[in-house]
Amino acid sequence: VAMKKIKTGNLPGVVLKYGILILCIVLVLFPIVWLFAGSVKLEKEILQYPPTLFGTKLSWKNFIRIFGTIPMGVYLKNTVIFAGISTLAALLFDSMSGYAFARLRFKGKNLIFIGVLMTMMVPFQVMMIPLFLESHFLGLLNTYAGLILPKMTTAFGIFMMRSYFAALPKELEEAARVDGVSEIGIFFKIMLPLVKPGLMTLGIFHLMNNWNDLLYPLMMTSETRMRTLSAGLALFVGEHATLYYGPQLAGAVVSILPLLVLYIFFQKYFVSSVVSSGIKG
Repeated sequence: VAMKKIKTGNLPGVVLKYGILILCIVLVLFPIVWLFAGSVKLEKEILQYPPTLFGTKLSWKNFIRIFGTIPMGVYLKNTVIFAGISTLAALLFDSMSGYAFARLRFKGKNLIFIGVLMTMMVPFQVMMIPLFLESHFLGLLNTYAGLILPKMTTAFGIFMMRSYFAALPKELEEAARVDGVSEIGIFFKIMLPLVKPGLMTLGIFHLMNNWNDLLYPLMMTSETRMRTLSAGLALFVGEHATLYYGPQLAGAVVSILPLLVLYIFFQKYFVSSVVSSGIKG
């Protein structure tokens, strides 16, 4: 009887909690549902008033028009190459740098790490012109190398991986050194598998940032054959701002769908990383 009274007494709080959660879910998912629903609606139904969430019939004309108007296949290929290779390279170099700062001893380590952290306070807009001039001087504009090389490591990634490696017990590497394992072997065979959730989380951050980046690809590319999805769609929207609402929605769906699918498959690593890490210094 006492338990029933406690549960009954907590009922308003439970209802309020789940009500707030449901409201938050609706607020987060509604723009995504609207985007997907609008991409398969007829143009006149997108513009009609009062607006409706779903159209009278399913139509794939918007996707046909966006692929026929601009080279979406080329944009998608460039984005996959740029975001994919940049992310993999950043994971490698960020984890190696983070391991060095967390576990190795060398002269000036703390001073160098402070210098790395200080670069996080410099806005990208400050580095745009020097980076563009340097890329132009080296002949890297409108090339995959020009897109990928400046994105192969980040100060945030180094800081994040250092935090993960610093939280691991020292006995692991000490035992491995006693057994004769090399430093490279300790890193790849022992330490790196233990920070897998952190790697997955950092990979999601890097991939999302590179995939959705607009200003950087616009600066580094001026030819259609090298445009990424964000840059290509931005130019398309600028040219046809009041003409093709349906294709614009379809292009946005094509742009976010790979990231959405990827996050669904890897969100367990993201959640476990957020729960267990705490970003220790």
